[in-house]
Amino acid sequence: MPTPRHRLTASTAQTELAASLIALREELQVPEAFPPEVLAEADAARAALPATDLRDLPFATLDPPGSRDLDQAFHLEQTPRGWRVRYAIADVPSVVAPAGAVDAEARRRGQTLYAADGTVPLHPEVLSEGRASLLPGQDRSAFVWTVDLDADGADIGHRVERALVRSRVQLDYAGTQRTLDAGADSPAALLPIIGRLRIAQEQARGGASLNLPDEDIEKDPTDGYRVVRRRPLPVEDWNAQLSLLTGMAGASLMLGAGVGVLRTMPPPDDDALADFRVRVDALGRPWGAGQSYGDYLRSLDRDDPQTLAVMHAAASLFRGADYAAFDGTAPAVTVQAAVAAPYAHVTAPLRRLVDRWGLVVCEAICAGVDVPAWARESLPQVPELMRSSTQRASRLASGSRDRIEAALVRDRVGERFTAAVLGRDGSKARIQIRDPLITASCTVTDGAAPGSEIRVLLQSADIATGRVDFTEVAT
Repeated sequence: MPTPRHRLTASTAQTELAASLIALREELQVPEAFPPEVLAEADAARAALPATDLRDLPFATLDPPGSRDLDQAFHLEQTPRGWRVRYAIADVPSVVAPAGAVDAEARRRGQTLYAADGTVPLHPEVLSEGRASLLPGQDRSAFVWTVDLDADGADIGHRVERALVRSRVQLDYAGTQRTLDAGADSPAALLPIIGRLRIAQEQARGGASLNLPDEDIEKDPTDGYRVVRRRPLPVEDWNAQLSLLTGMAGASLMLGAGVGVLRTMPPPDDDALADFRVRVDALGRPWGAGQSYGDYLRSLDRDDPQTLAVMHAAASLFRGADYAAFDGTAPAVTVQAAVAAPYAHVTAPLRRLVDRWGLVVCEAICAGVDVPAWARESLPQVPELMRSSTQRASRLASGSRDRIEAALVRDRVGERFTAAVLGRDGSKARIQIRDPLITASCTVTDGAAPGSEIRVLLQSADIATGRVDFTEVAT
């Protein structure tokens, strides 16, 4: 079945949308160009060469096509006991001087922001897409994680060290999936085996993921904006398991040493679980007694129209994600409930501020030396910096999406559409239109139950605010 693509090409709507997206950036105080002193410092930065040389290992990267900010490279091998995962992470701390101009600007930004009308990087491109990126054929300093797994994929030992590496090839998801499906030789040949073992380990822990289809906004120079829905490829899930494995290893090191910063999320409480059980029973997709919610979510048929409503209800179980810094006493909540284990962000320092702290803390722990003073002293500030940037990233993403959706239907006010009811609160429901792909609010009747399909009338669409209003109508 072809991927749905819904384009915005009317020049007037595009002009209004461009102005609205600019206004959104201004409202959220999204950083623009880097100040001259930041660019000058980044241009002069050079990473010190580490003593350990691992350039003989054929590392590879795996990212969306055309990516330049390459945080991770992997090397996988079989061992007598099971498997060895080496995961090289860009050595951003070596090119960002503590208390320097790049450091200050990165703390102000917090993370790379992804908006429909362009990306706002965390670091200047000379670093994020140049000297710090694990580009193929280039010698790079990296934090190299070595994680040994047993035959069942369980972690039986891990460490991290700075080392010199050289990635051999830049792989992309679709091409790698085709290669693996064909049984051809690939640097990722062991990824399906290790990925599946780690997914089984996640299931045994009680981990859970919503695994909803991706709905991306794309911009084409000639065709305007479009909404694209796609289901992640298996290779993307397997690759994600490498990052999860590394993040759990990092959290284990930090908790063992009594210092670090965790990514946390409390488990859903009994009331939330009971409410979710009632809601999915009403949808005709009961959650069996004795089945974990992770196993339940994995059991759902992704092609079943009811699944979307179930996943919308499941979002209530995945709340309260936060960061917790500690030095001496572990935080009250140490587990990331969706992962079902302690977890830390240590794999994306080019795009996320907190990873810089996690990496230097873990390296110091493994080397048996003191955590660098700059990291230890500033550790308490990191959670609030990440909360602030995460809030801005969320508002930018949702605000951009709302405005583009409004632009896609601005000229279709008065038309009727078929919509799926995701959930409701009183007379208001959250609905999803399939053509074009839009999620919006709608006034509904008592009979519009979550999981059902209804006919709706588009009442208004305001590009400036991103507000789109529908009302249920008779079929």
